[in-house]
Amino acid sequence: MRSGILAEVRHAASRVMERARWVSIDERALAALARSNELLSAPRVLDPIARCEGAPAHKAAFVLTLDAINFGSGYFPHLAKRPGLSGYLTLSNALLEQWQRDGAWSARQLVALSPRDCARVFAQDVRVPEVAELMSLFAQALNELGAFLLARFAGDPTALIEAADCSAERLVGILSEMPLYRDVSRYAGFEVPFYKRAQLTCADLATAFAGVGYGAFFDLDRLTMFADNLVPHVLRCEGVLVYESGLAARIDAEQLLQAGSAEEVEIRAAAVCAVERCVALLRAAGIEISARELDTALWARGQLPEIKAHPRHRTRTTNY
Repeated sequence: MRSGILAEVRHAASRVMERARWVSIDERALAALARSNELLSAPRVLDPIARCEGAPAHKAAFVLTLDAINFGSGYFPHLAKRPGLSGYLTLSNALLEQWQRDGAWSARQLVALSPRDCARVFAQDVRVPEVAELMSLFAQALNELGAFLLARFAGDPTALIEAADCSAERLVGILSEMPLYRDVSRYAGFEVPFYKRAQLTCADLATAFAGVGYGAFFDLDRLTMFADNLVPHVLRCEGVLVYESGLAARIDAEQLLQAGSAEEVEIRAAAVCAVERCVALLRAAGIEISARELDTALWARGQLPEIKAHPRHRTRTTNY
């Protein structure tokens, strides 16, 4: 039996589902999804990470900076979005354009960024209270990253990546030393780690560098799915995740779920477990795929109009 941070994510998610009362997994629907010809066929979305050009150090810094603020989906309904783009793509494209125009932020610049600086870069109106709160959290996250780089790695983002020695699991551990990366909830008296953004950073580095250089990780396929609010929503739309009627009604009415609540933890844990089971079914059918790759396919499926037409759960958190 494997040990380590990623094994802890899987084990804790399983413990949650043994006790869950708000969310369940429909095994028949899961098996049908695994057999579906549409599961892996959704058009891929061109992420700005794949379009970031320049020296390797520049690209690595961009990925670390973007994933430091790759959260806020609970605030996205209040953002000023670019035509046809989601909240994430609006923000990530704005950051890419800022870097293309003015260059990378150094660690000292990260430490000095203010909420108003973030609002300017992301073209957001801080007179909207929810937007002002998100821009404040963005500044906090970027300040934290800059301070961490200065304290531990002489301000060098590539030194942070190199410290992981080509291990995605070690990089998750390093990143989770920062408070806003410590994506751990409490449920029924035990800790439930997800480390969504820390894991996603590894996957994004692999994408940006095509699996070589700063994107080379020997244990990349040990990553779990990236527990957010979109992939669980896709799984719910496919009938795989089944919500207790009261919870379903609250989500459909677009009521916020409290971060760290039993309902929110169960949704995320159920998604982790469902993806693990789906991966096992696909592999048994001769399709070699990892949880990370299946997450990417499900996330892409979440961009389809018929999926986006239904409300997903919203939580104001720095975890996703």
